[in-house]
Amino acid sequence: MVSLRCKMLVKAELEKLGILYKTVELGIVDTLEDVDDEQVNKLKLNLHKSGLEILDDKKSILVEKIKSAIVELVHYTDDQIKVNLSDYLSEKLDYDYTYLANLFSEVKGTTIEKFYLSHKIEKVQELIMYDELTLSEIAYKMHYSSVAHLSNQFKKITGFSPSHFKELRNKRRNTLENM
Repeated sequence: MVSLRCKMLVKAELEKLGILYKTVELGIVDTLEDVDDEQVNKLKLNLHKSGLEILDDKKSILVEKIKSAIVELVHYTDDQIKVNLSDYLSEKLDYDYTYLANLFSEVKGTTIEKFYLSHKIEKVQELIMYDELTLSEIAYKMHYSSVAHLSNQFKKITGFSPSHFKELRNKRRNTLENM
C-alpha cells in the first residue's frame, strides 16, 4: 500500500469481513485477533479485484517495507533526514543496508537509489504543478544541494528541464481552459 486510498480500501475490506484491526499503515495491517484461512482468502480475493495483494513471503514483505519507508519519507514527511538514505533505512527497518539493497535489487530489478530518486522527482513534479514554490524552494524542500543538482536529476529522469516541464504544464492548462 503506497497511498491513503489504498489504506482506505483495505480498511473497508477488513470491516466488510468483520476483521478487527488496530492499525492499517502503509504495507502493514495489525489485527486485534487471529484471522482464519477463510477470512484471509476472502480478503485476498477482494483486494485482488482492486489491484492489491497480500504478501506472505518474508522477502516480499521486507521489500514492501523498504518501498513504504521511502514513499513515507518523500511524500509524507517534511523533515529533512539527518543521515543518508542507507543509514535511515537500516535504522528504520533494523537490517544491514547491503542486505536491503541486494534484496531490493533482486526482487524489483532496480536499485533502492533509483526508486528513491524516481519518487523524489515525482514529488518535485507535483510541487512544480502546484506552482506555489520557486525552484530554489523546491530544491531546499526536497533536500537537494542546489537548483542545478535538482535540474540535472530532473532532466535525467524525465527528459525535461524543470522549467520546460512547467511550460508544458502551463500550455496544457491554457489548452484546457480554451475548450
